[in-house]
Amino acid sequence: MTAFQALKQSLPQEPRVWLVTGAAGFIGSNLVETLLRLEQHVIGLDNFATGYRENLEEVQHYVTPQQWARFRVIEGDIRDLSVCREAVSGVDYVLHQAALGSVPRSLENPILTNENNISGFLNMLVAARDAAVKRFVYAASSSTYGDHPGLPKVENLIGKPLSPYAVTKYVNELYADVFSRCYGFHTIGLRYFNIFGRRQDPNGAYAAVIPKWVASMIKNKPVYINGDGETSRDFCYIDNAVQANLLAATVEDIAATNQVYNIAVGDRTTLNNLFDQCRILLLPNFPHLKEFKPVYRDFRAGDVRHSQADILKAQSFLGYAPSHFIAQGLEESMAWYVKNLA
Repeated sequence: MTAFQALKQSLPQEPRVWLVTGAAGFIGSNLVETLLRLEQHVIGLDNFATGYRENLEEVQHYVTPQQWARFRVIEGDIRDLSVCREAVSGVDYVLHQAALGSVPRSLENPILTNENNISGFLNMLVAARDAAVKRFVYAASSSTYGDHPGLPKVENLIGKPLSPYAVTKYVNELYADVFSRCYGFHTIGLRYFNIFGRRQDPNGAYAAVIPKWVASMIKNKPVYINGDGETSRDFCYIDNAVQANLLAATVEDIAATNQVYNIAVGDRTTLNNLFDQCRILLLPNFPHLKEFKPVYRDFRAGDVRHSQADILKAQSFLGYAPSHFIAQGLEESMAWYVKNLA
């Protein structure tokens, strides 16, 4: 059985209505595509501040006209409660991905990060509660672990936040827990660990490391590594994140709700090793990478040294089973990167 077939079996027999916030973003657009391919009805909400219309155009290319007809996009901002109420009307499941990401951006503009990630999140919670949505699944973050030194990271052991962004994602968890306890509203938070894959933005100062590096390698531009390159992360391919969202939304065991889960693969890859893997995969198409070397510079403020997830809780409660480890994910991603970033 393929991973896609397994997802199909996890869904209710009758199509449901799903709201994906941040639908034009990296993770959001992949959720939209998968849900449409699974014959679901989908509403997408995005203000297109960090998401791209091109992502949704690409989704349209990969689904049938009949599937695309089941999709409706609302251009609006989660900081506007009336927009949130419009978006959740008649919705069964909310997959809340909309947020202002990036640790460096939050250090530069903590107020804007707070407005989007806390005020906007609360608006979505209130609107979804009032609309009697069956399940509210939201993008949490591994940044919540802060300065806690333990590895692998276990959900109930966190440290002090190291950035305004981390503060906002922790507050999301606190609000979700309160709504579950006070209103009986079913929420699940997914602490993402360095999600990567197709449609991830390589541009701008706050771009994620993998697409940014790959774009630089393709164009023979410098690749910068913050620190000595031995910083490590639990890189998680996009298909794993999509799987986790759908499982969280539809899990029948009520004990699995009002929880947060690590979504990763349970492994660590250093930045040096990541650089080598990307270079080797690109080398057949780009011979200039044979002697290509990274440029090392100072460590970045707000970054943790090592990150690795314990995924036993998600496996036990949700039935989560990563379909891709980093080597598989990078290999699948490269075709998209080469086509779109060259």
